[in-house]
Amino acid sequence: MTGRSQLWWRDGVFYQIYPRSYQDSNGDGVGDIKGIIERLPYVSALGVDAIWLSPIFPSPMADFGYDSSDYVGIDPLFGAMSDFDALVSAAHAAGLKLILDLVPNHTSDRHPWFIESRSARKSPKRDWYLWRDPQANGSAPNNWMSEFGGSAWQYDAKTQQYYYHAFLAQQPDLNWRNPQVRAAIHDVMRFWLRKGVDGFRVDVIWHLIKDEQFRDNPPNPGFRTNRPPHESLLPRYTADQAEVQDVIAEMRGVIDEFDDRVLIGEIYLPFERLVAYYGKDLAGAHLPFNFALLSAPWNARAIEKIIAEYEAALPPGAWPNWVLGNHDRPRVASRVGGGQARVAAMLLLTLRGTPTLYYGDEIGMHQVAIAPDQVRDPFEKNVPGIGVGRDGCRTPMQWDATPHAGFSTAQPWLPLPDDYVHENAVNLGADGQSILCLYRALINLRKQTPALVSGAYVPLAAEGELLLYRRQDDAGSLLIALNLGNDPVSVRSDSIGLSGEILLSTAMDRKGEAVGATLELRSDEGVIVRLPRTPPSS
Repeated sequence: MTGRSQLWWRDGVFYQIYPRSYQDSNGDGVGDIKGIIERLPYVSALGVDAIWLSPIFPSPMADFGYDSSDYVGIDPLFGAMSDFDALVSAAHAAGLKLILDLVPNHTSDRHPWFIESRSARKSPKRDWYLWRDPQANGSAPNNWMSEFGGSAWQYDAKTQQYYYHAFLAQQPDLNWRNPQVRAAIHDVMRFWLRKGVDGFRVDVIWHLIKDEQFRDNPPNPGFRTNRPPHESLLPRYTADQAEVQDVIAEMRGVIDEFDDRVLIGEIYLPFERLVAYYGKDLAGAHLPFNFALLSAPWNARAIEKIIAEYEAALPPGAWPNWVLGNHDRPRVASRVGGGQARVAAMLLLTLRGTPTLYYGDEIGMHQVAIAPDQVRDPFEKNVPGIGVGRDGCRTPMQWDATPHAGFSTAQPWLPLPDDYVHENAVNLGADGQSILCLYRALINLRKQTPALVSGAYVPLAAEGELLLYRRQDDAGSLLIALNLGNDPVSVRSDSIGLSGEILLSTAMDRKGEAVGATLELRSDEGVIVRLPRTPPSS
Protein backbone atom coordinates (compact mmCIF):
# COMPACT_ATOMS: atom_id res chain seq x y z
CA MET A 1 0.00 0.00 0.00
CA THR A 2 1.14 3.51 -0.77
CA GLY A 3 -0.36 6.88 -0.10
CA ARG A 4 -1.54 8.37 3.17
CA SER A 5 -5.24 7.92 2.34
CA GLN A 6 -4.80 4.17 2.25
CA LEU A 7 -3.80 4.15 5.91
CA TRP A 8 -7.15 5.32 7.27
CA TRP A 9 -7.78 1.96 8.92
CA ARG A 10 -4.44 2.27 10.73
CA ASP A 11 -4.75 5.88 11.78
CA GLY A 12 -8.46 5.95 12.58
CA VAL A 13 -10.72 5.01 15.47
CA PHE A 14 -13.50 2.46 14.81
CA TYR A 15 -16.95 2.60 16.42
CA GLN A 16 -19.26 -0.41 16.49
CA ILE A 17 -22.98 0.25 16.23
CA TYR A 18 -25.49 -2.46 17.06
CA PRO A 19 -28.29 -1.21 14.76
CA ARG A 20 -31.20 -2.69 16.73
CA SER A 21 -30.19 -0.57 19.69
CA TYR A 22 -28.84 2.71 18.35
CA GLN A 23 -31.83 4.80 17.25
CA ASP A 24 -35.38 3.92 16.29
CA SER A 25 -36.84 6.30 13.69
CA ASN A 26 -40.27 4.74 13.12
CA GLY A 27 -41.57 3.92 16.60
CA ASP A 28 -41.41 0.11 16.51
CA GLY A 29 -38.96 -0.17 19.43
CA VAL A 30 -36.09 -1.39 17.22
CA GLY A 31 -33.26 0.73 15.87
CA ASP A 32 -32.90 1.23 12.13
CA ILE A 33 -30.82 2.80 9.36
CA LYS A 34 -32.66 6.13 9.33
CA GLY A 35 -32.01 6.31 13.06
CA ILE A 36 -28.29 5.88 12.49
CA ILE A 37 -28.34 8.67 9.90
CA GLU A 38 -30.13 10.87 12.44
CA ARG A 39 -27.34 10.29 14.95
CA LEU A 40 -24.37 10.79 12.61
CA PRO A 41 -23.70 14.30 14.00
CA TYR A 42 -23.15 12.70 17.43
CA VAL A 43 -20.80 10.13 15.91
CA SER A 44 -18.85 12.85 14.13
CA ALA A 45 -18.62 14.93 17.31
CA LEU A 46 -17.23 11.92 19.14
CA GLY A 47 -14.35 12.07 16.68
CA VAL A 48 -14.29 8.48 15.40
CA ASP A 49 -13.33 7.74 11.81
CA ALA A 50 -15.23 4.57 10.89
CA ILE A 51 -18.55 2.95 11.77
CA TRP A 52 -18.92 -0.82 11.87
CA LEU A 53 -22.54 -2.00 11.68
CA SER A 54 -23.66 -5.34 13.07
CA PRO A 55 -25.75 -7.25 10.46
CA ILE A 56 -28.57 -5.48 8.64
CA PHE A 57 -29.27 -8.13 5.95
CA PRO A 58 -32.66 -9.88 5.69
CA SER A 59 -32.94 -12.45 8.47
CA PRO A 60 -35.52 -14.44 10.45
CA MET A 61 -33.62 -13.03 13.46
CA ALA A 62 -33.04 -16.37 15.16
CA ASP A 63 -29.67 -14.87 16.15
CA PHE A 64 -30.58 -11.23 15.47
CA GLY A 65 -29.10 -10.91 12.01
CA TYR A 66 -26.27 -13.39 12.30
CA ASP A 67 -28.50 -15.75 10.30
CA SER A 68 -28.75 -14.18 6.85
CA SER A 69 -31.49 -15.25 4.45
CA ASP A 70 -30.25 -12.85 1.75
CA TYR A 71 -26.72 -11.46 1.59
CA VAL A 72 -27.56 -8.64 -0.83
CA GLY A 73 -30.62 -7.06 0.73
CA ILE A 74 -31.67 -4.98 3.73
CA ASP A 75 -34.04 -6.39 6.32
CA PRO A 76 -37.27 -4.34 6.33
CA LEU A 77 -36.90 -4.03 10.09
CA PHE A 78 -33.95 -1.72 9.41
CA GLY A 79 -35.29 0.00 6.30
CA ALA A 80 -34.87 -0.22 2.56
CA MET A 81 -31.86 -0.32 0.24
CA SER A 82 -32.48 3.35 -0.49
CA ASP A 83 -32.00 4.04 3.23
CA PHE A 84 -28.71 2.17 3.16
CA ASP A 85 -27.54 4.13 0.13
CA ALA A 86 -28.45 7.32 1.97
CA LEU A 87 -26.42 6.15 4.97
CA VAL A 88 -23.36 5.50 2.81
CA SER A 89 -23.65 8.96 1.28
CA ALA A 90 -24.25 10.68 4.62
CA ALA A 91 -21.41 8.85 6.36
CA HIS A 92 -18.95 9.65 3.59
CA ALA A 93 -20.09 13.27 3.51
CA ALA A 94 -19.32 13.42 7.24
CA GLY A 95 -15.85 11.97 6.65
CA LEU A 96 -16.79 8.59 8.11
CA LYS A 97 -15.98 5.17 6.66
CA LEU A 98 -18.65 2.46 6.78
CA ILE A 99 -17.88 -1.19 7.57
CA LEU A 100 -20.41 -4.00 7.20
CA ASP A 101 -20.60 -7.17 9.25
CA LEU A 102 -20.32 -10.12 6.86
CA VAL A 103 -21.44 -13.53 8.15
CA PRO A 104 -20.14 -16.07 5.61
CA ASN A 105 -19.62 -19.07 7.92
CA HIS A 106 -23.32 -19.90 7.90
CA THR A 107 -26.62 -18.76 6.46
CA SER A 108 -30.14 -18.89 7.78
CA ASP A 109 -31.95 -22.18 7.20
CA ARG A 110 -34.38 -19.99 5.25
CA HIS A 111 -31.75 -18.82 2.78
CA PRO A 112 -32.62 -19.98 -0.78
CA TRP A 113 -29.25 -21.72 -0.97
CA PHE A 114 -30.07 -23.94 2.00
CA ILE A 115 -33.68 -24.49 0.96
CA GLU A 116 -32.36 -25.84 -2.34
CA SER A 117 -29.55 -27.77 -0.64
CA ARG A 118 -31.91 -29.66 1.68
CA SER A 119 -34.49 -30.37 -1.04
CA ALA A 120 -32.74 -33.55 -2.22
CA ARG A 121 -29.45 -35.36 -1.97
CA LYS A 122 -28.91 -34.68 -5.66
CA SER A 123 -29.60 -30.96 -5.36
CA PRO A 124 -27.05 -28.82 -7.25
CA LYS A 125 -26.40 -26.98 -3.98
CA ARG A 126 -26.22 -30.06 -1.75
CA ASP A 127 -22.47 -29.63 -1.39
CA TRP A 128 -22.83 -25.97 -0.51
CA TYR A 129 -23.42 -27.12 3.08
CA LEU A 130 -21.94 -29.85 5.27
CA TRP A 131 -24.12 -32.97 4.97
CA ARG A 132 -23.13 -36.34 6.45
CA ASP A 133 -24.71 -39.75 6.86
CA PRO A 134 -25.70 -40.92 10.34
CA GLN A 135 -23.51 -43.42 12.13
CA ALA A 136 -24.60 -47.08 11.95
CA ASN A 137 -26.77 -46.64 15.04
CA GLY A 138 -28.46 -43.55 13.55
CA SER A 139 -26.65 -41.06 15.76
CA ALA A 140 -24.84 -37.89 14.71
CA PRO A 141 -21.80 -38.27 12.43
CA ASN A 142 -19.32 -37.27 15.16
CA ASN A 143 -19.07 -35.55 18.54
CA TRP A 144 -18.91 -31.95 17.34
CA MET A 145 -20.90 -29.58 19.55
CA SER A 146 -22.76 -26.36 18.85
CA GLU A 147 -21.40 -23.20 20.46
CA PHE A 148 -24.99 -22.53 21.54
CA GLY A 149 -25.46 -25.88 23.24
CA GLY A 150 -26.08 -29.49 22.20
CA SER A 151 -24.92 -31.40 19.17
CA ALA A 152 -23.77 -29.43 16.14
CA TRP A 153 -25.60 -31.89 13.87
CA GLN A 154 -29.26 -31.58 12.90
CA TYR A 155 -31.06 -34.52 11.31
CA ASP A 156 -33.07 -33.90 8.16
CA ALA A 157 -35.75 -36.61 7.90
CA LYS A 158 -36.54 -35.97 4.26
CA THR A 159 -33.02 -36.68 2.96
CA GLN A 160 -31.94 -38.84 5.93
CA GLN A 161 -28.68 -36.99 6.53
CA TYR A 162 -27.39 -34.60 9.14
CA TYR A 163 -26.21 -31.05 8.45
CA TYR A 164 -23.61 -29.23 10.53
CA HIS A 165 -24.30 -26.00 12.42
CA ALA A 166 -21.61 -24.46 14.61
CA PHE A 167 -24.26 -22.27 16.24
CA LEU A 168 -28.05 -22.61 16.08
CA ALA A 169 -29.77 -25.34 14.06
CA GLN A 170 -31.28 -22.43 12.12
CA GLN A 171 -27.72 -21.42 11.09
CA PRO A 172 -26.36 -24.20 8.83
CA ASP A 173 -22.65 -23.86 8.02
CA LEU A 174 -21.58 -23.28 4.44
CA ASN A 175 -19.00 -25.62 2.90
CA TRP A 176 -16.05 -23.35 2.25
CA ARG A 177 -14.15 -26.18 0.56
CA ASN A 178 -16.62 -25.78 -2.32
CA PRO A 179 -15.29 -23.28 -4.92
CA GLN A 180 -18.86 -22.30 -5.83
CA VAL A 181 -19.50 -21.16 -2.26
CA ARG A 182 -16.33 -19.09 -2.27
CA ALA A 183 -17.25 -17.49 -5.59
CA ALA A 184 -20.78 -16.70 -4.38
CA ILE A 185 -19.55 -14.94 -1.24
CA HIS A 186 -16.92 -13.08 -3.26
CA ASP A 187 -19.73 -11.77 -5.43
CA VAL A 188 -21.60 -10.69 -2.30
CA MET A 189 -18.53 -8.74 -1.20
CA ARG A 190 -18.23 -7.06 -4.60
CA PHE A 191 -21.91 -6.09 -4.50
CA TRP A 192 -21.44 -4.08 -1.30
CA LEU A 193 -18.00 -2.74 -2.19
CA ARG A 194 -19.45 -1.32 -5.42
CA LYS A 195 -22.06 0.43 -3.29
CA GLY A 196 -19.26 2.25 -1.50
CA VAL A 197 -18.84 0.11 1.61
CA ASP A 198 -15.31 0.59 2.95
CA GLY A 199 -14.74 -2.97 4.11
CA PHE A 200 -15.99 -5.87 6.15
CA ARG A 201 -15.72 -7.29 9.60
CA VAL A 202 -15.96 -11.03 8.90
CA ASP A 203 -17.84 -12.98 11.55
CA VAL A 204 -16.14 -16.07 13.08
CA ILE A 205 -13.57 -16.09 10.29
CA TRP A 206 -11.52 -18.79 12.00
CA HIS A 207 -14.45 -21.21 11.73
CA LEU A 208 -14.80 -21.17 7.95
CA ILE A 209 -12.96 -24.43 7.24
CA LYS A 210 -13.61 -27.70 9.09
CA ASP A 211 -11.64 -30.93 9.13
CA GLU A 212 -12.01 -32.73 5.83
CA GLN A 213 -12.17 -36.11 7.59
CA PHE A 214 -14.75 -34.96 10.19
CA ARG A 215 -12.71 -36.43 13.05
CA ASP A 216 -14.00 -36.26 16.64
CA ASN A 217 -12.81 -33.32 18.70
CA PRO A 218 -10.72 -34.41 21.71
CA PRO A 219 -11.90 -33.79 25.29
CA ASN A 220 -10.79 -30.63 27.05
CA PRO A 221 -8.95 -31.64 30.24
CA GLY A 222 -9.34 -28.12 31.63
CA PHE A 223 -13.11 -27.93 31.21
CA ARG A 224 -15.09 -26.44 34.10
CA THR A 225 -18.74 -27.32 34.59
CA ASN A 226 -19.77 -23.67 34.97
CA ARG A 227 -18.69 -23.02 31.39
CA PRO A 228 -20.70 -23.53 28.16
CA PRO A 229 -21.01 -27.23 27.24
CA HIS A 230 -19.17 -26.94 23.92
CA GLU A 231 -16.00 -26.06 25.82
CA SER A 232 -15.89 -29.66 27.09
CA LEU A 233 -14.20 -30.43 23.76
CA LEU A 234 -11.14 -28.84 22.21
CA PRO A 235 -12.11 -27.44 18.76
CA ARG A 236 -9.16 -29.12 17.04
CA TYR A 237 -11.15 -30.13 13.97
CA THR A 238 -13.89 -27.48 13.86
CA ALA A 239 -11.93 -24.23 13.78
CA ASP A 240 -8.53 -22.69 12.99
CA GLN A 241 -7.71 -25.19 10.26
CA ALA A 242 -4.61 -24.49 8.19
CA GLU A 243 -6.59 -24.30 4.94
CA VAL A 244 -8.57 -21.30 6.21
CA GLN A 245 -5.62 -19.08 5.39
CA ASP A 246 -6.14 -19.72 1.67
CA VAL A 247 -9.81 -18.79 2.03
CA ILE A 248 -8.92 -15.51 3.74
CA ALA A 249 -6.24 -14.70 1.16
CA GLU A 250 -8.90 -15.05 -1.54
CA MET A 251 -11.24 -12.73 0.37
CA ARG A 252 -8.40 -10.24 0.71
CA GLY A 253 -7.90 -10.51 -3.04
CA VAL A 254 -11.49 -9.36 -3.54
CA ILE A 255 -10.95 -6.46 -1.14
CA ASP A 256 -7.83 -5.45 -3.07
CA GLU A 257 -9.81 -5.19 -6.30
CA PHE A 258 -11.10 -1.94 -4.80
CA ASP A 259 -9.13 1.05 -3.56
CA ASP A 260 -8.71 1.89 0.07
CA ARG A 261 -10.79 -0.90 1.67
CA VAL A 262 -10.21 -3.01 4.79
CA LEU A 263 -10.71 -6.65 5.82
CA ILE A 264 -11.20 -7.32 9.54
CA GLY A 265 -11.52 -10.78 11.06
CA GLU A 266 -13.36 -11.84 14.21
CA ILE A 267 -11.01 -14.31 15.85
CA TYR A 268 -10.87 -15.57 19.44
CA LEU A 269 -7.50 -17.30 19.58
CA PRO A 270 -4.23 -17.07 21.55
CA PHE A 271 -1.78 -14.55 20.13
CA GLU A 272 0.52 -17.11 18.55
CA ARG A 273 -2.39 -18.40 16.45
CA LEU A 274 -4.21 -15.10 16.04
CA VAL A 275 -1.32 -13.44 14.21
CA ALA A 276 -1.34 -16.13 11.50
CA TYR A 277 -4.49 -14.43 10.22
CA TYR A 278 -2.44 -11.50 8.92
CA GLY A 279 -1.56 -14.04 6.26
CA LYS A 280 1.57 -14.88 4.33
CA ASP A 281 3.32 -11.64 3.39
CA LEU A 282 0.50 -9.81 5.21
CA ALA A 283 -1.96 -10.82 2.47
CA GLY A 284 -4.68 -11.98 4.88
CA ALA A 285 -6.84 -9.83 7.15
CA HIS A 286 -5.60 -6.28 7.59
CA LEU A 287 -6.81 -6.43 11.20
CA PRO A 288 -7.38 -9.78 12.91
CA PHE A 289 -9.34 -8.50 15.89
CA ASN A 290 -7.40 -8.62 19.15
CA PHE A 291 -9.90 -9.30 21.94
CA ALA A 292 -7.41 -9.83 24.78
CA LEU A 293 -8.70 -6.86 26.80
CA LEU A 294 -12.23 -8.29 26.82
CA SER A 295 -11.28 -11.06 29.21
CA ALA A 296 -8.04 -9.79 30.79
CA PRO A 297 -7.69 -9.80 34.57
CA TRP A 298 -7.90 -6.10 35.33
CA ASN A 299 -4.55 -5.53 36.99
CA ALA A 300 -1.47 -3.71 35.79
CA ARG A 301 0.91 -6.65 35.63
CA ALA A 302 -1.51 -8.86 33.68
CA ILE A 303 -2.21 -6.12 31.14
CA GLU A 304 1.47 -5.24 30.86
CA LYS A 305 2.16 -8.90 30.04
CA ILE A 306 -0.66 -9.04 27.46
CA ILE A 307 0.67 -5.97 25.66
CA ALA A 308 4.22 -7.34 25.62
CA GLU A 309 3.17 -10.75 24.34
CA TYR A 310 0.98 -9.27 21.61
CA GLU A 311 3.66 -6.85 20.43
CA ALA A 312 6.20 -9.69 20.38
CA ALA A 313 3.90 -11.99 18.41
CA LEU A 314 3.12 -9.54 15.60
CA PRO A 315 4.71 -10.40 12.24
CA PRO A 316 7.04 -7.74 10.80
CA GLY A 317 4.96 -4.93 9.33
CA ALA A 318 1.66 -6.15 10.80
CA TRP A 319 -0.49 -3.43 12.30
CA PRO A 320 -1.88 -4.04 15.82
CA ASN A 321 -5.39 -3.36 17.06
CA TRP A 322 -7.25 -3.38 20.36
CA VAL A 323 -10.91 -3.88 21.31
CA LEU A 324 -12.43 -2.91 24.66
CA GLY A 325 -16.06 -3.97 24.18
CA ASN A 326 -18.44 -5.62 21.73
CA HIS A 327 -21.92 -7.11 21.35
CA ASP A 328 -20.87 -10.51 22.73
CA ARG A 329 -19.12 -9.57 25.97
CA PRO A 330 -20.18 -7.78 29.18
CA ARG A 331 -19.86 -4.00 29.20
CA VAL A 332 -16.45 -2.67 30.23
CA ALA A 333 -17.95 -0.40 32.92
CA SER A 334 -19.41 -3.50 34.60
CA ARG A 335 -16.27 -5.58 34.12
CA VAL A 336 -13.86 -3.10 35.69
CA GLY A 337 -16.06 -0.53 37.47
CA GLY A 338 -16.97 3.05 36.64
CA GLY A 339 -13.68 4.60 37.79
CA GLN A 340 -11.55 2.11 35.93
CA ALA A 341 -13.70 2.46 32.80
CA ARG A 342 -12.03 5.85 32.37
CA VAL A 343 -8.59 4.30 32.77
CA ALA A 344 -9.56 1.62 30.28
CA ALA A 345 -10.53 4.33 27.79
CA MET A 346 -7.14 5.97 28.13
CA LEU A 347 -5.43 2.61 27.73
CA LEU A 348 -7.37 1.77 24.58
CA LEU A 349 -6.74 5.11 22.93
CA THR A 350 -3.02 5.34 23.74
CA LEU A 351 -1.85 1.82 22.86
CA ARG A 352 -0.15 1.24 19.53
CA GLY A 353 -2.70 0.10 16.97
CA THR A 354 -6.23 0.72 15.74
CA PRO A 355 -8.78 1.03 18.58
CA THR A 356 -12.39 -0.15 18.29
CA LEU A 357 -15.05 1.30 20.60
CA TYR A 358 -18.46 -0.23 21.26
CA TYR A 359 -21.46 2.10 21.22
CA GLY A 360 -22.46 3.27 24.68
CA ASP A 361 -19.09 2.60 26.28
CA GLU A 362 -18.29 6.26 25.67
CA ILE A 363 -21.11 7.20 28.06
CA GLY A 364 -20.24 4.49 30.59
CA MET A 365 -23.23 2.25 29.88
CA HIS A 366 -23.15 -0.80 32.11
CA GLN A 367 -24.40 -4.34 31.75
CA VAL A 368 -28.17 -4.28 32.21
CA ALA A 369 -29.78 -7.04 34.26
CA ILE A 370 -32.29 -8.91 32.10
CA ALA A 371 -35.26 -10.60 33.78
CA PRO A 372 -35.94 -14.18 32.63
CA ASP A 373 -39.12 -13.16 30.82
CA GLN A 374 -37.22 -10.46 28.91
CA VAL A 375 -34.42 -12.66 27.59
CA ARG A 376 -34.06 -12.44 23.81
CA ASP A 377 -30.63 -14.00 23.29
CA PRO A 378 -30.80 -17.60 21.98
CA PHE A 379 -27.48 -18.43 23.66
CA GLU A 380 -28.94 -17.64 27.09
CA LYS A 381 -32.15 -19.50 26.25
CA ASN A 382 -30.23 -22.63 25.21
CA VAL A 383 -27.64 -22.51 28.00
CA PRO A 384 -29.35 -20.65 30.85
CA GLY A 385 -28.03 -19.69 34.24
CA ILE A 386 -24.24 -19.60 33.68
CA GLY A 387 -23.92 -15.99 32.57
CA VAL A 388 -23.51 -16.35 28.82
CA GLY A 389 -26.44 -14.08 27.93
CA ARG A 390 -25.58 -11.18 25.64
CA ASP A 391 -28.72 -9.08 25.96
CA GLY A 392 -27.29 -6.99 28.80
CA CYS A 393 -24.62 -5.43 26.56
CA ARG A 394 -27.04 -4.83 23.67
CA THR A 395 -29.57 -2.55 25.36
CA PRO A 396 -30.66 0.70 23.68
CA MET A 397 -28.37 3.69 23.53
CA GLN A 398 -29.14 6.15 26.34
CA TRP A 399 -29.53 9.44 24.52
CA ASP A 400 -31.46 11.62 26.95
CA ALA A 401 -33.82 11.65 29.94
CA THR A 402 -37.06 11.51 27.95
CA PRO A 403 -39.16 8.32 27.98
CA HIS A 404 -37.30 5.37 26.48
CA ALA A 405 -34.06 7.40 26.70
CA GLY A 406 -34.68 9.17 23.40
CA PHE A 407 -34.08 5.88 21.61
CA SER A 408 -37.70 5.33 20.60
CA THR A 409 -41.23 6.55 21.11
CA ALA A 410 -42.26 2.95 21.86
CA GLN A 411 -41.23 0.29 24.34
CA PRO A 412 -37.70 -0.77 23.29
CA TRP A 413 -36.95 -4.34 22.26
CA LEU A 414 -34.70 -4.67 25.32
CA PRO A 415 -35.15 -2.90 28.66
CA LEU A 416 -33.37 0.26 29.75
CA PRO A 417 -31.77 0.66 33.18
CA ASP A 418 -33.39 3.05 35.62
CA ASP A 419 -30.32 5.29 35.70
CA TYR A 420 -30.69 6.36 32.06
CA VAL A 421 -32.45 9.52 33.27
CA HIS A 422 -29.07 10.67 34.64
CA GLU A 423 -26.57 8.63 32.63
CA ASN A 424 -27.25 9.70 29.07
CA ALA A 425 -25.47 11.42 26.20
CA VAL A 426 -27.16 14.79 26.69
CA ASN A 427 -26.35 15.05 30.39
CA LEU A 428 -22.81 13.76 30.00
CA GLY A 429 -22.13 15.99 27.02
CA ALA A 430 -22.96 19.01 29.19
CA ASP A 431 -20.56 17.90 31.95
CA GLY A 432 -17.03 18.85 30.98
CA GLN A 433 -15.55 16.18 33.25
CA SER A 434 -17.76 13.28 32.15
CA ILE A 435 -16.57 10.06 30.60
CA LEU A 436 -18.10 11.17 27.28
CA CYS A 437 -15.99 14.32 27.31
CA LEU A 438 -12.98 12.21 28.24
CA TYR A 439 -13.51 9.99 25.20
CA ARG A 440 -13.84 13.03 22.96
CA ALA A 441 -10.67 14.55 24.44
CA LEU A 442 -8.72 11.30 24.07
CA ILE A 443 -9.76 10.85 20.44
CA ASN A 444 -8.96 14.48 19.66
CA LEU A 445 -5.55 14.24 21.34
CA ARG A 446 -4.85 11.09 19.37
CA LYS A 447 -5.66 12.91 16.12
CA GLN A 448 -3.42 15.82 17.04
CA THR A 449 -0.47 13.73 18.24
CA PRO A 450 1.31 11.53 15.66
CA ALA A 451 3.22 9.68 18.38
CA LEU A 452 -0.08 8.27 19.70
CA VAL A 453 -0.99 6.94 16.26
CA SER A 454 2.25 5.72 14.74
CA GLY A 455 4.87 6.12 17.44
CA ALA A 456 6.73 3.29 19.11
CA TYR A 457 5.39 1.62 22.23
CA VAL A 458 8.05 1.59 24.96
CA PRO A 459 7.15 -0.18 28.23
CA LEU A 460 8.57 1.17 31.47
CA ALA A 461 9.25 -0.77 34.66
CA ALA A 462 6.55 -0.35 37.27
CA GLU A 463 5.14 -2.17 40.30
CA GLY A 464 1.79 -2.83 41.90
CA GLU A 465 -1.18 -1.44 40.02
CA LEU A 466 0.83 1.14 38.08
CA LEU A 467 1.14 0.71 34.31
CA LEU A 468 3.72 2.92 32.60
CA TYR A 469 4.71 3.24 28.96
CA ARG A 470 5.89 5.81 26.46
CA ARG A 471 4.64 6.50 22.96
CA GLN A 472 7.34 8.22 20.96
CA ASP A 473 8.43 9.20 17.49
CA ASP A 474 11.04 11.54 16.05
CA ALA A 475 8.91 14.56 16.89
CA GLY A 476 8.34 13.86 20.56
CA SER A 477 7.54 11.56 23.41
CA LEU A 478 4.57 11.03 25.70
CA LEU A 479 4.36 9.22 29.01
CA ILE A 480 1.17 7.32 29.81
CA ALA A 481 0.75 6.54 33.50
CA LEU A 482 -2.27 4.48 34.52
CA ASN A 483 -3.29 3.62 38.07
CA LEU A 484 -5.37 0.45 37.87
CA GLY A 485 -5.80 0.35 41.63
CA ASN A 486 -7.99 1.89 44.30
CA ASP A 487 -5.13 3.58 46.17
CA PRO A 488 -3.18 6.70 45.18
CA VAL A 489 0.34 6.13 43.85
CA SER A 490 3.40 8.32 43.54
CA VAL A 491 5.89 7.99 40.69
CA ARG A 492 9.39 9.33 41.26
CA SER A 493 10.73 11.22 38.27
CA ASP A 494 14.24 9.83 38.61
CA SER A 495 12.90 6.31 38.03
CA ILE A 496 11.68 7.15 34.52
CA GLY A 497 13.38 10.42 33.64
CA LEU A 498 10.11 12.21 34.17
CA SER A 499 9.46 15.87 33.70
CA GLY A 500 6.96 17.60 31.56
CA GLU A 501 3.36 18.75 31.32
CA ILE A 502 0.10 16.87 31.78
CA LEU A 503 -1.94 16.96 28.60
CA LEU A 504 -4.90 14.99 29.91
CA SER A 505 -6.09 13.27 33.06
CA THR A 506 -8.92 10.77 33.20
CA ALA A 507 -10.50 13.15 35.74
CA MET A 508 -10.32 15.97 33.15
CA ASP A 509 -8.96 18.44 35.72
CA ARG A 510 -5.14 18.59 35.38
CA LYS A 511 -4.44 19.88 31.88
CA GLY A 512 -1.31 22.03 31.80
CA GLU A 513 -0.08 20.90 35.20
CA ALA A 514 3.71 20.73 35.39
CA VAL A 515 5.30 17.49 36.54
CA GLY A 516 8.42 17.79 38.66
CA ALA A 517 10.09 15.46 41.12
CA THR A 518 7.10 13.18 41.43
CA LEU A 519 3.92 12.38 39.57
CA GLU A 520 0.98 11.85 41.88
CA LEU A 521 -1.89 9.71 40.68
CA ARG A 522 -5.20 9.43 42.47
CA SER A 523 -7.06 6.14 42.64
CA ASP A 524 -8.58 5.16 39.29
CA GLU A 525 -6.58 7.85 37.49
CA GLY A 526 -4.52 7.92 34.35
CA VAL A 527 -2.57 10.78 32.82
CA ILE A 528 -0.82 11.58 29.56
CA VAL A 529 2.32 13.64 30.02
CA ARG A 530 4.18 15.44 27.25
CA LEU A 531 7.89 14.95 27.81
CA PRO A 532 10.21 17.77 26.77
CA ARG A 533 12.59 15.43 24.97
CA THR A 534 12.86 11.76 24.17
CA PRO A 535 14.19 10.10 27.33
CA PRO A 536 17.05 7.63 27.08
CA SER A 537 16.00 4.06 26.40
CA SER A 538 15.14 2.14 29.55
